[in-house]
Amino acid sequence: MTVSVSVTVNGSPFAGEVPAEELLLDFLRDRLGLTGVRQSCEVEVCGVCTVLVDGHPVSSCCYLAADVDGRSVETIEGLAGSEFHQRAVDSFLQHAAVQCGFCTPGMVLTAKALRLRGITSRDAIAVAMNGNLCRCTGYGSILDSLCDLLAAPASAGEAGAQ
Repeated sequence: MTVSVSVTVNGSPFAGEVPAEELLLDFLRDRLGLTGVRQSCEVEVCGVCTVLVDGHPVSSCCYLAADVDGRSVETIEGLAGSEFHQRAVDSFLQHAAVQCGFCTPGMVLTAKALRLRGITSRDAIAVAMNGNLCRCTGYGSILDSLCDLLAAPASAGEAGAQ
């Protein structure tokens, strides 16, 4: 069985039929070629597959594509080139908060959601990032990076892109 889906992905509309059981992860990777969305745990605990749905982080490995009908989805590809993305890259590099980079897209997208909600305290950031696992770096450098990124005031260009 298929269902009709009309969704905006990274600012571009998509309308079509998808299998009712198709996961958002598979829809984004296989149908739309957005390979920045990664697959890892498949049980909604690692954060690697995180995307934003209407500005809220979701695990695309456990979210049906049919459930994004009428909504907006943002992946790391949609964030690429934005001022927030560049500031995130700079902050991660400054704090040596990235090694292999496999988990980084999910972390950056979660950070954007935190930015949209005005979350800047170290404790609140740590709690919100609890579902994003990294197997390479120490979490101290990641948390330092995110604290600096989210504490900095949004510029006019960044605010307009959100």
